[in-house]
Amino acid sequence: MGRIGLVVSDLVLSFMWIWAGVLVNILVHGVLGFSRSDPTGEIVRYLFSIISMFIFAFLQQITKGGLYNPLTALAAGVSGGFSSFIFSVFVRIPVEVIGSILAVKHVIHVFPEIGKGPKLQVAIHHGALTEGILTFFIVLLSMGLTRKIPGSFFMKTWIGSLAKLTLHILGSDLTGGCMNPAAVMGWAYARGEHITKEHLLVYWLGPVKATLLAVWFFKVVFKPLTEEQQKPKAKTEFCYVANSTVSTSSIKAEI
Repeated sequence: MGRIGLVVSDLVLSFMWIWAGVLVNILVHGVLGFSRSDPTGEIVRYLFSIISMFIFAFLQQITKGGLYNPLTALAAGVSGGFSSFIFSVFVRIPVEVIGSILAVKHVIHVFPEIGKGPKLQVAIHHGALTEGILTFFIVLLSMGLTRKIPGSFFMKTWIGSLAKLTLHILGSDLTGGCMNPAAVMGWAYARGEHITKEHLLVYWLGPVKATLLAVWFFKVVFKPLTEEQQKPKAKTEFCYVANSTVSTSSIKAEI
């Protein structure tokens, strides 16, 4: 897929990702009637979330690299060389943010009573560290899974989804456990908080630094695969980071 196609895919998937989360909550708490304090309802919500991640992993394959998470785009851009980095930072990431903002605006228009998105429940530096640690591990795991089991779409998506869900649960009471700056910015923009120090440090600076550290760490610790080892990856895409050559297909994660 050409770069224009990737940009369009990023916009659409970012829009859909926001709506997917909202619809899961409506289905579990509205249609099925589970209370938000009901453990059974939480388990059901997590199951639907995993199904949603599988759907988006499949959509990433169909679009041949479409993304909805700026951290995935950043990791792929850093690994793909200068041209890929510039394209990711100045085109793909802004488009993903725009897609998320448009989605939140649409959600609020359709469901005015809907929630306001993730909120920081701890001190700023504590929150930035939390989001950073969660992001570091999900990026590292995403890259490692692609390297170890390059041909298994189901296994990669299953492990990646469980890892993402686990990390989300660990951080949900502190920062929301988002690991997706675009999604958070969509809700923050709706509240008029997208340029606050809290938002920028916790949901952008922390995760971005963690992503760069994870990519660097992976390159230092693990030797690059040989050309023969890379061949099976040609047909695969990764679902968390987390998505453009070995760098893109090997880092295309669900984040």
